[in-house]
Amino acid sequence: MNKIAQIFDTLDYGPAPESAEQANSWLDSKNRKFGHFIDGAWTAPGKTFASTNPANGTHLADISNGTTADVDAAVAAARAAFPAWSALPGYQRGRYLYAIARMIQKHARLFAVLETIDNGKPIRESRDADIPLVARHFYHHAGWATHLASQFPDHVPYGVCGQIIPWNFPLLMLAWKIAPALAAGNTVVLKPAEFTSLTALLFADICDRVGLPKGVVNIVTGEGDTGAALVNHPDVDKIAFTGSTEVGKIIRAATAGSGKGLSLELGGKSPYIVFEDADLDSAVEGLVEAIWFNQGQVCCAGSRLLVQESIEERFIAKVRTRMANLRVGDPLDKSVDIGAMVAPVQVERIRDLMKRGVAEGAHVYEPDGEVPAQGCFLKPALVTNVSPANSLVAEEIFGPILVAMSFRTPEEAVQLANNTRYGLAATVWSENINLALDIAPKLKAGVIWINGTNQFDAAVGFGGYKESGFGREGGREGMGAYLKPKWEKHLQPGVVRPHGELVEPRGRANPLDAVPLDQTAKMYIGGKQARPDSGYNRPVLAPDGTSIGEVGDGNRKDIRNAVEAARAASGWATTAAHSRAQILYFLAENLDYRRAEFAARIEAQTGEDGTAEVEASIERLFAFAGWADKYDGAVHNPPMRAVAAAMIEPLGVLGIVAPERQPLLGSIALLAPAIAMGNTVVLVPSARAPLSITDFYQVLETSDMPFGVVNIVTGEGVALAKTLAEHDGVDGLWFMGSAEGSAMVEKSSTGNLKQTWTSRGLDYDLADPCFAGDYFLGKATQVKNVWIPYGA
Repeated sequence: MNKIAQIFDTLDYGPAPESAEQANSWLDSKNRKFGHFIDGAWTAPGKTFASTNPANGTHLADISNGTTADVDAAVAAARAAFPAWSALPGYQRGRYLYAIARMIQKHARLFAVLETIDNGKPIRESRDADIPLVARHFYHHAGWATHLASQFPDHVPYGVCGQIIPWNFPLLMLAWKIAPALAAGNTVVLKPAEFTSLTALLFADICDRVGLPKGVVNIVTGEGDTGAALVNHPDVDKIAFTGSTEVGKIIRAATAGSGKGLSLELGGKSPYIVFEDADLDSAVEGLVEAIWFNQGQVCCAGSRLLVQESIEERFIAKVRTRMANLRVGDPLDKSVDIGAMVAPVQVERIRDLMKRGVAEGAHVYEPDGEVPAQGCFLKPALVTNVSPANSLVAEEIFGPILVAMSFRTPEEAVQLANNTRYGLAATVWSENINLALDIAPKLKAGVIWINGTNQFDAAVGFGGYKESGFGREGGREGMGAYLKPKWEKHLQPGVVRPHGELVEPRGRANPLDAVPLDQTAKMYIGGKQARPDSGYNRPVLAPDGTSIGEVGDGNRKDIRNAVEAARAASGWATTAAHSRAQILYFLAENLDYRRAEFAARIEAQTGEDGTAEVEASIERLFAFAGWADKYDGAVHNPPMRAVAAAMIEPLGVLGIVAPERQPLLGSIALLAPAIAMGNTVVLVPSARAPLSITDFYQVLETSDMPFGVVNIVTGEGVALAKTLAEHDGVDGLWFMGSAEGSAMVEKSSTGNLKQTWTSRGLDYDLADPCFAGDYFLGKATQVKNVWIPYGA
């Protein structure tokens, strides 16, 4: 039998090795020993660590381990370069980005091979996916730089951006971060992962060759301590991090109270849902891409297969057959499907997780065949017989391990899919587009792929919900993440007691001393007036110290009850925007009927005329009623046969701790945009002047507001803010108060990485008309991008 006949009989691929000659030549030209790239020049190598090829263990280069002094020098260079770079006309910054894109295209093969030998991913993936998308990001953001002034009016760059990227997509993550940062006018200090620094160093060479001004891009290599020095540096204005959820939480805590911008793209445990009417063969091929692309070392990997029970047996059989034909081996071989894991420590971590899962009852299937004896290789694996509590279902494995479960109904599929602390991505396979588009909005994830998977483009935002982080990369929302309103840079510290020094009540030593008439206002939880769990009340005093009423002294249990009521009212998010607008208009109308009463209440609490504040509150309700059905998404057109629908969604349960001053407007200005966008709210009004808001729940009761959408807990703002920040049932928290209270809120929010906005003790004047626009609307929402293929 001749060789050609054998090939047609077996359909086996022969070896197709890619040469590493050019990559080795570049490494040799650098003597295989690297310093840092700071202020447009290479530093002398310092203390180094080895970069090795994970496929065969060979030594590639020695990489400098950045010190605090190195980070200081890089940040100083970026700070010095910032004024001139940010002052350049946008089209000139765009020309530099365009030049970088062209150079990456010109040297695409060199980048691809260097990425493969440094990371272990198959050359087909680095050549055909990673590097083209890197160039695409620089081209795309060259256009943003040109049109920034018209598309983001009155916005300015943050300044110096510290960026920390992972080892799974080294150059692509660099592009995702550097391209928008430079387009916006920021300067950058980037730390690549210690396992995979080489393509970042080659990129530094590219920056030098295109004549990028010195200090605009600085590359500092190193291990964890180098990243920590960058995060903690006082002259860094924004941190962008991609990596594990555990490290993301550490960074959230470290930056708390610093005022630094923060974007976190973290771990995932993404569901891959296959309905019984799906094209099963296509779904299997998509699954190969979802979980075995880059050896499963993908934050959005479709690692949880959810297959409808009626087709489970047939689909799993197809998956096993396909697994048997996956080729594991030398990543430089173009016929290989699965390359090497990045490092031995990653292999051992996965093996330990697998042992734990098996001990908990999991069954593991691996196809026959051997993996190379040398190098960091693992076979693809299919895990079955698991419950949602199994470690392999709950934990991010970050390897070529697929975990399968079944479901019966679409509702059960959604429940299983959302039963995770993560929320990065999800895939839905169904030939019924109505079903697919019904399921997609119900999935708590930032990216949804329909009848496809792992689709990315610079025009489409990428990022997660819940413990998968916050912020977006790519698209308009990713561009906006590197800009801030111009006026924020000029905020001054606020006045601690804006309506005069409050004095202690005269002679109030006995808790029985109270006004003759009982004017104790209750809390408002789940549409009902509620007494405080503590059984205690707190006085409300006029500026002269006389008592004008009492309110409940809220505690942890009151917050718990309010959060439960808010979660039970989550249907508000799916109420038509037109209907939400109608209710907000009704609120404004009913408040208008009682304007004199509310103005008098403000004057009694503050000693100031409340007429203007009531008028501003009514106007703010009308403004956000008008926004409710107008602040919506977009349809992106990536360069493929698909559209990506950017859907605006509420955060969920939003805690709001209102400022001490402006007792009515201070709450209304924050409450109105939150509920207009479909959030449910737990509101803590001004501790010194809460009666305006306890009066306001009477307006809520007469304005058709569904029970539980707005819940009011009175008490000490900072103490209740801490409880809200620590509560895992709260999805976002806004706090207006001191710098110390703001830092506490941001640090305490790390448990579930809820999104926070704090005033940091600065003087935000909520009466300013700028707060009637999209400033708070953007903070009350998150973007979900749903990819929808089209065509035959």
